[in-house]
Amino acid sequence: MAEKSAINILVLDDEPLMLKLLGRILTNLGFTSVSTSANGHAALASLDGPGNHPDLILLDLNMPEMDGVEFVRHLVERRYAGSLILVSGEDERMLQTTVKLVQAHRLPVLGYLCKPVTPEGLWELLARWVPPAPDQPPPATPKIYSADDVRAAIVNGELINHYQPKVEAATGRVMGVESLVRWQHPGDGMVFPGQFIGVAEAHGLIDDLTRVVLTGVLNQARRWQEMGLSLQVAVNVSMDNLASLDFVDFVTTQAAAAGVAPEQVVLEVTESQLMRDLRAPLEILARLGLRRFQLSIDDFGTGHSSLAQLRDIPFGELKIDRSFVHGAWNNSTARTMFEASLNLARQLNMKAVAEGVEDQDDWDFVRHTKCDFAQGYFIARPMSAEVLPDWIARWQGQRRP
Repeated sequence: MAEKSAINILVLDDEPLMLKLLGRILTNLGFTSVSTSANGHAALASLDGPGNHPDLILLDLNMPEMDGVEFVRHLVERRYAGSLILVSGEDERMLQTTVKLVQAHRLPVLGYLCKPVTPEGLWELLARWVPPAPDQPPPATPKIYSADDVRAAIVNGELINHYQPKVEAATGRVMGVESLVRWQHPGDGMVFPGQFIGVAEAHGLIDDLTRVVLTGVLNQARRWQEMGLSLQVAVNVSMDNLASLDFVDFVTTQAAAAGVAPEQVVLEVTESQLMRDLRAPLEILARLGLRRFQLSIDDFGTGHSSLAQLRDIPFGELKIDRSFVHGAWNNSTARTMFEASLNLARQLNMKAVAEGVEDQDDWDFVRHTKCDFAQGYFIARPMSAEVLPDWIARWQGQRRP
């Protein structure tokens, strides 16, 4: 943290008593450059004046004339380069919503405080402040690929699979992997799915792409089996893949040719768009279930992954979206969503997977809730098939859980 005297702080709150309290706390904490304002219009007028550019604003949300949310919009219009701390008597969910809004505007937000504010709580957030980075050129816009580019990648065998481990939360044992496709572009290097999956879906190429991915995953599973490594392998399947009734026979034939039992294959269903005709997808998923392929509902609680799908499709696994997992130990709303999803899975006799386990706190939280499986960067990032066996040996040799 920079010298306290060098940090210019503006406190914006419509309550005179709160302005005095926050000013006194900041002074006692050693901050000497503190100004206050009782309403948004006055604060903006001050910001528009010469030489008054606060590094940090303590912002109340519920104010007359101009509330804190509107004030944030005006900050964005002025290209404010400092950071924010939200201070409010509103409930935690409202504060969390506003934090999401501020982040969507790409303004640094150090966190929020519920009134009454304590010196300890304020100092914890102030300690996170760092000076803004010097002006840098904007990040390069990701290259946009055409349908012909993606089609060529499929035909030329340029798609490769990486694998992210899934482990038992209780024991840490590696039980499977999720395959995540990459494009090894001959000129651009590694291209991630966000740059080409949408193109494939929009131009009717996703079925061909998924079949290439699935075939590669099954063949890799066979090679692992030959090494004595038995893993469940999961493949992402879009609802767009389920429009073709021969998909069932394709999956069955490819698994049999690779010598991989259906029970070892997990099809993670993600619905990127609302289904207009349920007949073909329901038939395909039901038949896959009858053939003992495992069905998993991915990103549960987001998009169109819904209770209706759980009612209509014989899923055996529920993947709790990372937005309800990462940081849930310290976020009551996310924790409630996580626990509701986990309880739903248990009541429906489904296994639950916590996605987005990204640090020790997430790992400890998921283990404490007795979720079945965990996946995320704390455990491992996606990796090539060649390095996975060595990673498993190292992971199993560590102290887990």
